[in-house]
Order: sequence, then structure tokens, then C-alpha cells
Amino acid sequence: MNGETSASFTLHPIGRIRTPHLRLEDCPRGVRSAQGSAQLEIDPVFHDALLDIDQASHLHVLYWLDRSERSVLRRPTPHDGVLRGVFATRSPVRPNPIGLAVVKFLRRKGGMLAVSGMDCLDGTALLDLKPYLPGVDCAADAVLTWFSGRVLDPTGALAGKESA
Repeated sequence: MNGETSASFTLHPIGRIRTPHLRLEDCPRGVRSAQGSAQLEIDPVFHDALLDIDQASHLHVLYWLDRSERSVLRRPTPHDGVLRGVFATRSPVRPNPIGLAVVKFLRRKGGMLAVSGMDCLDGTALLDLKPYLPGVDCAADAVLTWFSGRVLDPTGALAGKESA
């Protein structure tokens, strides 16, 4: 990397994500196929930051995919097998493996948040939470040209095709 992009920094998790998924092969492929609930276990030092979190129906969850390959810059997409740059995909394989999910917020009990729609391994580091704001976070005119016209089934697989 050149001098302009080589600065590094440290992130400190705000908690851990608790799911029933203990192995990569057990993980749902994408949040659309994630069934059941997960627990966001917030570190006690951050409990005050949860004030009014229960007023959100959905949350953005950012997390660190520590077991993802970080050196791969291109890979075939599961939808069509075409080689694409990882920044043009939703692949967990990327230089900075930050996961992003929009989840349904179910309930809070102290520092534990119950959510549905998580697709990560048990014990995954939780980086941040933000409320999902429908009028701000939904780009009605958004397009991903290479994906246009494709339809996903409820599991996130390409409709009419067997998932890989």
C-alpha cells in the first residue's frame, strides 16, 4: 500500500453476537436466509449507549468477520459464477471483513438485545449498532447493474436455480 492508504487503526468490539452457528458451514448464506433469533451481548461499559434503542424496529449491525479470507480481491459470485471485484459484491471475503446486516429488533433485557436476521458465527465481534431509518437508509433508485433483473427467493438464492 502507498503512504496515503497505509494508516492503520484499532477497533474495539462493543460486544459479541450469540448465534447457534458454531461452524462456517452452519452459517446461513446472507441475512435473508437467517432464521431464528440471535442475541447481541453488549459489553457493560456500553450499556448507557442503549438508551432508547428499544424504539427502533430494525437495526444496522456491523460486525467483524474474523475468519474471512482477506487477501482475495476478486471472486466468482454465487448467483452467476462471474468473476467480480469483492467491492462489487456482498461477499464476506474482502480486505476488511466488516459484516453489515439489517436485523429486526425483538426485545432488550439489560445488555442483551434479541434480534432476528443475523448470519454470522457464535462469538463474532460486534462493532457497532445504528437504528435503521426507512426514509434515510432506503435508496429507492439504487441499482446494481450486473444483478438487475435477477430475483432472489426468501433464502437469498437466485430464484429458479439451485443454491451452491
